[in-house]
Amino acid sequence: MSDEITLIPEEDNLDVSNKIQERDIKDDAKPPWYLGTGFLLFWVLLFFAVVLPLFYRMSTSLTIEDDLKGEFIGDRAYNTLNNLVNIGPRTVGSNANEEEAVLFLMNELAAIRKVLLHDYFTMEVDIQRASGALRYTHMLNMYQGVKNIIVKLTPKSSTSDSYLLVNSHYDTVATSPGAGDDGFMVATMLEVLRVLATTPQSFEHPVVFLFNGAEETAFQASHGFITQHKWAPHCKAVVNLDAAGSGGRDILFQSGPSNPWLVEYYKKHAKHPFATSLGEEIFQSGVIPSDTDFTAFVEHGNIPGLDIAQIINGYIYHTKYDRIDVIPRSSMQSTGDNVLSLVRGLANATELHNPQAYEQGHAVFFDFLGLFLISYSGDTGIILNNCVAVVGIVLVFVSLWRMSSISSLSASQVLQRVLNQLILQIIALALGLTLPLLIAYMFDSFGLSLTYFSSLSLLIGLYVCPALIGLSLPITIYYQWKKDDKLPFPYRLQLALHTWAILLSMLTIALTAYGLRSAYIFTILNSFYAISLALNLLTTLHDRDYNWTGLVIFSQVIPFLYCTYRTYLLLVVLIPMSGRLGSAMNPDLAIAGVTALGTIFAWGFLIPLINMFRRPYLIVLSILTVTVITVILASSTHIGFPYRPRASSERVSFQHVRRVFYEYDGSISKDESGYLISFQDRREAKPMKMKSITNARSIRSDCEKHMMCGVPLYDERWVDNRLGSVWLPREQPVELPAKAKLTLLSKKVLKNNATARFEFKLEGPDHMSLFIQTYEDDFATLSNWSFDRTYLENPPAYPLSYHIYFTYGTDRSPLNFSLDISKPNGDFEVPLFQLGISGHYVETKRDALTEQFAASFPSYAALVDWPSSYDRYIF
Repeated sequence: MSDEITLIPEEDNLDVSNKIQERDIKDDAKPPWYLGTGFLLFWVLLFFAVVLPLFYRMSTSLTIEDDLKGEFIGDRAYNTLNNLVNIGPRTVGSNANEEEAVLFLMNELAAIRKVLLHDYFTMEVDIQRASGALRYTHMLNMYQGVKNIIVKLTPKSSTSDSYLLVNSHYDTVATSPGAGDDGFMVATMLEVLRVLATTPQSFEHPVVFLFNGAEETAFQASHGFITQHKWAPHCKAVVNLDAAGSGGRDILFQSGPSNPWLVEYYKKHAKHPFATSLGEEIFQSGVIPSDTDFTAFVEHGNIPGLDIAQIINGYIYHTKYDRIDVIPRSSMQSTGDNVLSLVRGLANATELHNPQAYEQGHAVFFDFLGLFLISYSGDTGIILNNCVAVVGIVLVFVSLWRMSSISSLSASQVLQRVLNQLILQIIALALGLTLPLLIAYMFDSFGLSLTYFSSLSLLIGLYVCPALIGLSLPITIYYQWKKDDKLPFPYRLQLALHTWAILLSMLTIALTAYGLRSAYIFTILNSFYAISLALNLLTTLHDRDYNWTGLVIFSQVIPFLYCTYRTYLLLVVLIPMSGRLGSAMNPDLAIAGVTALGTIFAWGFLIPLINMFRRPYLIVLSILTVTVITVILASSTHIGFPYRPRASSERVSFQHVRRVFYEYDGSISKDESGYLISFQDRREAKPMKMKSITNARSIRSDCEKHMMCGVPLYDERWVDNRLGSVWLPREQPVELPAKAKLTLLSKKVLKNNATARFEFKLEGPDHMSLFIQTYEDDFATLSNWSFDRTYLENPPAYPLSYHIYFTYGTDRSPLNFSLDISKPNGDFEVPLFQLGISGHYVETKRDALTEQFAASFPSYAALVDWPSSYDRYIF
């Protein structure tokens, strides 16, 4: 075709150019503007007709009557889940978790043992009681006597000493029945174990099923297993099963590290693939304030694996509404199909003998609408990203040469127009991102954040349409203002797409050089545009008015579907999460940013095409109208109110606290009761308008005066959100079922006369925290202790104190510990340090006054509360 171009006579070139320009002058030849709005509406309908149904698609559940050897039976797993959930909330240390849930699991395992194919398998069951400590965020996480139920299924034909580990947890947070988190996966594991144990289908490696009883207390049980259990050294890979939602598809959101072969097995064996390395990079960046047992296995066991979780309907995560009635049987069947097939595949993996030999960096992986999975190594991704970017730029310059050859403009004149439009595209990208962020900022400024929380459709008018306006405005204004350009308008319109391709190519190269595997998204966008451009160049469509747009539009179907599918996934995860991020940050900015970027990249090659219709400014005005109407609905009607009872609640945690401050001489300077309330989202108490909290005050001033604000901050989340918490005094003292008791056993000065050792004994409930802070103004330092020394040497940043988080499982023996305080002058008869002891009675029922207080909250509030004590000592 290039030879033919060079043979075109100059007069023919001029003739073609004149014809195009004649058509260009006649704006009436363009389709009417309202067809342009129909063009945009088509893509919106495509999202609703294709993306949403496939996003929520799940397989039909098999019933017990359908029981076929070797198949996962969703109905049986569902019944198992129902029986587990009927136990109720299962917090660590409670009878429900340490006795009833364990008995339930042992009965289930006994039933499986009865139908075990003894000619094929041996089945060993072990109950582990683990004690230990690990650093987690800014605290030292200690545990004593937490339980693990561990099953090893070994084929009699196996000679392998490499095991596959499959993990989930049966404990829950306070008040939650834990159907989704993580009873769903426990029931799934039990059914997978049953199928494997009763099917005459052997595999190469033994499989260890870990039902761990302390995940909600920062991965204590998984840490206890991987660092202490006799089978742990043989576990060479892990499939971790968890939840941040309930009742949808399971997603692979972490893999490795450095073992891309695991993703290949997922690709081969997962029947319903749902995965993205984009999620892996976001999760591992720390942007999402969450974690799973997978971290404990990787960091403390040095084993690779796959991290799989339920993520849909995160509104009920960690609430009393996490019940079985929100989980469809089809969800359990889909997850069970995936896990069973994946476990079978990995149990036969040759790589499991020595995973270290297959360490090859990270993998790039993503599914397309749940239909199939694409994966390749990170090194391949680097080559692919750069090649597609370079090829795209080369094709653009071929097109520019073609335009220059056919039009009356020189190559430099065409390049000047490219530079102008590239600047416009950069402005458009900035505007497309800025306008939604501006709306998010304005709504938050008026106290109207989270308006989309229960009505995701509002995102279209609030953020999608402003992004489209910003993306389209610079190019549209430029074309309306610069109508007398010598370059024919169809070519000028192509330049808009070309410059967008150049911009994406530059982003691809930059992000790939930075090491982001998620640059594959830009490669998808670039590759499909490059294909359409190549086909247009290979035919005469490139130079036939707007005929080239047909291939461009057709080529954008797959990129559009993928971008909107992936953006919707992020929003489904992030929006419910925005209701539990605390009040310090404006979540609307994050949601607006994600929505805007998804819109920009999905529509980048499409939105300039509105200029092939007459009066495109009317199309932009139509988009603006949608935004204006949505803003009115979101700000002035119930549609924009964030919360709905049961479905999308406002989360409120509060403790009924009795706090006592003991001075150095043993006297009591403060003894008061009240409610420590933590509103977990941006709006805090503002929508509630409750008289019962009129006298509540912020604890910010307490945080400035007292160690750890002088209140029983429960865990790392309470610590992180402490400045957003409030204190509501109550006159009637909080009566506790018991009280954490601290006893000073001894105080002695060591031989060097510069250090004093204090020995203590602590007794109390199953959840306690110790806060330790020295009086550094008096040159006292904490030089040693009986706890983990690595935490002592790397303390949390000021103003946080040392935080020892301590949990009892079944072992209630006292915690004995010592603190060494050093002081240069050797004077230890003055105040040296503060010691705060908080006790949390998470299973204790409310008293009558607290019941009355809880009843004052609106129906859309999801409450989590318990009594607690806080005692501040000075030694």
